[in-house]
Amino acid sequence: ALTVRFITRRFIGDYDPTLEMIYRHMAVIDGEMVHFEILDTAGQEEDSLQIEEKIKWGDGFAVVYSVTDRCSFDEVMRLCFLINHIHSSPKRSSGSEQPPVVIVGNKKDLQFDRMVSTEDGENLSKALKLPLYEIS
Repeated sequence: ALTVRFITRRFIGDYDPTLEMIYRHMAVIDGEMVHFEILDTAGQEEDSLQIEEKIKWGDGFAVVYSVTDRCSFDEVMRLCFLINHIHSSPKRSSGSEQPPVVIVGNKKDLQFDRMVSTEDGENLSKALKLPLYEIS
């Protein structure tokens, strides 16, 4: 839903959240036209080789968890570690520069269903030295 909203600027509730999709989108960022290819992994359980291949594919990452799902939050640190590890590997030809990574806490509007506090997110953000955004 987050990816679809970014591309269309509206919330689309009727889609299959379990399908992995690549979305293509162009947008003006800081006065420059940018072409995005967004891989929405849909949070599907995969073996570590599949996850590593997808991380190698990316140039930037939004690691998204649901504030109503503690398990998704618990995966954030592991995924951020993998991103850092894979992109700092000497095998990568792009050099040692780390890709941009942000942590996104989704479903901020569902306060009564919240299982991850804002403080938990902020503490993780500080520990990983990555920006955190809570959104709806």
